[in-house]
Amino acid sequence: MAEQKRDYYEVLGVNKNASDDELKRAYRKLAKKYHPDANPDNKKEAEAKFKEVNEAYETLSDAQKRRMYDQFGPDGPQGFGGGGPGGGYYSYSTSGFDGFDMGDLGDIFSSFFGGGFGGRSSARNNGPTKGADLRYNMEISFEEAFLGVEKEISISRDDTCDTCHGSGAKPGSKVDTCTMCHGTGKIQQIQTTILGQMQTTRTCPTCHGEGKVIKEPCDTCRGKGTVRKQAKIKVKIPAGIDENQTVVLRGEGAPGTKGGLKGDLYITVHIKRHNIFTRQDYNVLCDIPITFTQATLGAELEIPMVDGSKEKFKIPEGTQTGTRFRIKGKGFKAVNRNYEGDVIFTVEIQTPKRLSKEQRELLVELAKTMNEQPPVKKRGIFG
Repeated sequence: MAEQKRDYYEVLGVNKNASDDELKRAYRKLAKKYHPDANPDNKKEAEAKFKEVNEAYETLSDAQKRRMYDQFGPDGPQGFGGGGPGGGYYSYSTSGFDGFDMGDLGDIFSSFFGGGFGGRSSARNNGPTKGADLRYNMEISFEEAFLGVEKEISISRDDTCDTCHGSGAKPGSKVDTCTMCHGTGKIQQIQTTILGQMQTTRTCPTCHGEGKVIKEPCDTCRGKGTVRKQAKIKVKIPAGIDENQTVVLRGEGAPGTKGGLKGDLYITVHIKRHNIFTRQDYNVLCDIPITFTQATLGAELEIPMVDGSKEKFKIPEGTQTGTRFRIKGKGFKAVNRNYEGDVIFTVEIQTPKRLSKEQRELLVELAKTMNEQPPVKKRGIFG
């Protein structure tokens, strides 16, 4: 049984309306407190808390991830996603960590451990880096959004090379440590200026920051360690999903580097228009035509539902056009809570355009018995 995750706001000790600055201050404080090197006597527990703090901050510091967390909870809509006929498009995000600022972590290490971690540059160049996130826009029908659906999508993405298993080197060949930077991926230079000696750090030009030199590149990936592949992914869309809501597949993005985790796949949903139904929050709206006789005498109607079924509903006599009626609990489900909206239908009286001679005579006689008079319009203010 999977362990229940703590609320991320609780982990960081902030409320749900916390600003970005409040999140960052809370994160810095806790990262210092729980870093394993600062807790040598209780390293295992500190590592777990440090990881939990990083995970919480990574999610809440990113506006999109925070919206999804507030909507779906700690675990997110795992396994949800979609595609299918019509497809969509995808793109790489510009940040491998997508919202997690390694500069913050580097600043913490620098201030707490005397700069031993080398700040932002060394953290990004030498440590494991999470792969880029992918984004995919998909279109589904109104019924699929109402009921939920499972589909298979096809995306083109970078994936770990099967030949070299991501090393970039030809199988059986040797990967050497860069002799220029001694495996650090960076070169330090000391310059003498009028202000004294200044130390600068730049990416190693020999290994391009990798710390290793591949003398015999893999024939399949040509030394990159990744190849472009067409991936087919089965994904689910939850019942009740709304327009422009985003669901996520963890680990279905681009591969990480130096042992880093794979990125995630973000799927933004767009819903086709329906020729009968529209959506308002969790409610389903529709117009139902009725006859003059039904409106006058009252009638039992059969109201169509989104799932294809029909609900019987009795309207009273004397119903006026434009009157709205509600069928409880037949609307959209809430994705992350136990709630269902209603079906709200508006009746529209259809006036007959063609009458037989007999029908016309009957209506004339009816009008006489009712002493019908057309409504009198009041004169305008300048009349």
